[in-house]
Amino acid sequence: MARRSRHRLLLLLLRYLVVALGYHKAYGFSAPKDHQVVTAIEYQEVILACKYPKKTISSRLEWKKLGRSVSFVYYQQALQGDFKDRAEMIDFSIRIKNVTRTDAGKYRCEVSAPSEQGQNLEEDTVTLEVLVAPAVPTCQVPNSALSGTVVELRCQDKEGNPAPEYTWFKDGVPLSENPKLGSQSANSSYTMNTKSGTLQFNTVSKLDSGEYSCEARNSVGHRRCPGKRMQVDDLNVSGIIAAVVVVALVVSVCGLGVCYAQRKGYFSSK
Repeated sequence: MARRSRHRLLLLLLRYLVVALGYHKAYGFSAPKDHQVVTAIEYQEVILACKYPKKTISSRLEWKKLGRSVSFVYYQQALQGDFKDRAEMIDFSIRIKNVTRTDAGKYRCEVSAPSEQGQNLEEDTVTLEVLVAPAVPTCQVPNSALSGTVVELRCQDKEGNPAPEYTWFKDGVPLSENPKLGSQSANSSYTMNTKSGTLQFNTVSKLDSGEYSCEARNSVGHRRCPGKRMQVDDLNVSGIIAAVVVVALVVSVCGLGVCYAQRKGYFSSK
């Protein structure tokens, strides 16, 4: 009995494989090819290649951009959308003449053609990565600061891809990540984060006064913000004491005046 059950089970598995192979041949589905990743610099050209063996008269080609919603790039033998004006077809591949950052994403080409087993469908997927140079970064530099306080300068770029690294300049000279190694900043105490773009003075001094600018740089290019002046002044303790004394004298004089007026009866009602 056990042998008969095993024999029946093997026969069922064989029938299933035969049916599955017949279905695959009848409809001609093929496994996707190796996933391609193509990198291009913004405003230059790029080719999205569809690796199909041979183009025939009866072949039908479609290109789609995948995402939250699928959009046609090439459909019914014509480029779609803004690709009409800045792209062209080379066999099954698309040549984009002026690639932009909005073109980044995943694309799929689908080629169908009749065969002896039926309609054959081939698919190929391409991911387009667009590299973008940084824009002029936004720099935040205080106009003035008090000596001995904590001061933070900020620099940020939102367009660069890959994310840029940042370098701060004082009076046109780049600051070293290590303050002790810089010629201009040997007596300064600061922390520079090249990833986030911050420059923090732990205890700012008058020696830190100067014009500061920041440069954002990645593998595509670099841009720098205009320089801004930061003036560091010592806290005027003697001036503060003098001001307090003057205020105290004024308050005292006013108090004496009120007392004198009350004694003379200037505030009494008749």
